[in-house]
Amino acid sequence: MPEPQQHDDERLFSLLDSYVERLNRGDRPDPRLWLDAHPQLAAALKCLDALEAFVPPPRGPAPQAAVPTPGGITAGFLAQTVALDGHGSPVATSSFVAAMPLGEFGEYELLAEIGRGGMGVVYRARQTSLDRVVALKMILASHLASEDQVRRFQAEARAAAAVSHPHVVRVFEVGQIHAQHYFTMELVAGESLAARLAGGTDRGARREPLTVDEGARLLTAVARAVEYLHRRGIVHRDLKPSNVLVDEEGRPFVTDFGLAKMFIADSRSTATGMIAGTPSYMAPEQAAGRNADVGPLSDVYSLGAMLYELLTGRPPFREENPLDTLLQVLEREPAWPREINAAVPRPLELICMKCLEKSPQDRYSSAAEVADELERYLTGEDLLVRPPGRMQRLWRWAQREAPLSTRLAALGIFYSVELVHYHLLRGVDRKFHATVTAIMLLWIAGSVVFQRLIKQPAWESLARYAWAALDVVLLTATLYAASGAASATVIGYPVLVVLSGLWLERRLVWFMTGISAAAYLFLVWDFYVLRPELQLQFDTAATRHFYFLAALVTVGFAMSYQVTRMRALSRYYERWRLT
Repeated sequence: MPEPQQHDDERLFSLLDSYVERLNRGDRPDPRLWLDAHPQLAAALKCLDALEAFVPPPRGPAPQAAVPTPGGITAGFLAQTVALDGHGSPVATSSFVAAMPLGEFGEYELLAEIGRGGMGVVYRARQTSLDRVVALKMILASHLASEDQVRRFQAEARAAAAVSHPHVVRVFEVGQIHAQHYFTMELVAGESLAARLAGGTDRGARREPLTVDEGARLLTAVARAVEYLHRRGIVHRDLKPSNVLVDEEGRPFVTDFGLAKMFIADSRSTATGMIAGTPSYMAPEQAAGRNADVGPLSDVYSLGAMLYELLTGRPPFREENPLDTLLQVLEREPAWPREINAAVPRPLELICMKCLEKSPQDRYSSAAEVADELERYLTGEDLLVRPPGRMQRLWRWAQREAPLSTRLAALGIFYSVELVHYHLLRGVDRKFHATVTAIMLLWIAGSVVFQRLIKQPAWESLARYAWAALDVVLLTATLYAASGAASATVIGYPVLVVLSGLWLERRLVWFMTGISAAAYLFLVWDFYVLRPELQLQFDTAATRHFYFLAALVTVGFAMSYQVTRMRALSRYYERWRLT
């Protein structure tokens, strides 16, 4: 016969299962009501309350401050649920992290929550011993951090506390209360530069957006502060408008410097290959995970990205997901600011693009040089930077318009071979040469049109598929004008499939694979049925066509698999960055 204690335990577990099940369904059971009806759940609900610190925050707006409840339970705990998409990959989670109850926290009194990030929450707090108001940030994952992570966090936080600069947020104290790691900072009464760039608010009234000169002055001060940090051996690694605070007098303050890697709950965060930062503002060496190459010149790039946003209203690269943004940071050249906003002053455009050079050696050699150039612009002096030459502009255009430039390069190579055959080797008749020339001109014109269309949000997706179809149709027309399925140029089909994978869209890869296979089957039908005379001219084994089709489908499958993996990594990176 079961013991009474066993009955009690089973009932307790049953009640907890019911409570958690409701949380997973998205219900919001009130812990106070559960405690009134089932007081024996008090200890268990306290455990759930303690786990709140480990649940990632939601993607949406910050939640309202939680209401303290009897027994120390904080209302608003929602169990994390993980959903899978149609391919079995995790998608966005639904979770809610309740705020710590306001009130006493050691020698601090928590007054209000003023900010929240993936791994931390910031409170406006009063330090009772000194009777001053500070910003207190807690590292919510400190319970899970290893000893080495905590040790490195404390060492770097103390180093940051030793920094003293008029445009750097001061760190007052680093400590731990009840196993909760925290640090206190100077409380800046104002808003972030991100809000200021967007217009900001002032007592509910909309502010005028920053003028170019105002922004240049702000960034001059920021660059001076960053140079100071560099001289102290601190590389920020996450410079962006939201990490620059602007007080009510318009003075900027750099914050969160040197701590970004400590907010990642993985000791490998600084190891080779780990990407740490915000994609739209990180330098190419950061985006590539080459952390040994990340240094002061990486911050120079980020200064350029902030200046770019000031001039154009957006960062140099910002796609729908982090992976596409990272790839553009690595491979593409940003559009020149004056192409987006014709009112941008030419000197500021040159300063901005100098900071955004892919190679660190091509950027300004220090943040101080950036500040000096901005001051030259503000005082009307001549800049040290010079406009790029023709070849440099051509190379940048080719990187910026990669889909078009790669096609033009491939068509140029193919047509050059054709010209050699026609003019020098005399191996091509005039009619075939005229046909190929017409196809090449049509291909170039169509590529230019589609390159423009993919930049229009309303046409982007349709233009990609239409461009893919155009490539296959014109390649097939070229092959038909030549020797059909016997031509060595059929290698162009798998090349097109591989190139379609660069868009990182699995459906596009299979679309390209399907129409390429269909086009090749048409050429085979033409070779054996429509123009059987080709068999007399080209003695080919029929089995080669089956091998080619199998290879084509294999290439399509491999590219689709790689795109799926990259997309999964992108979703993982996005969740990791947010949590």
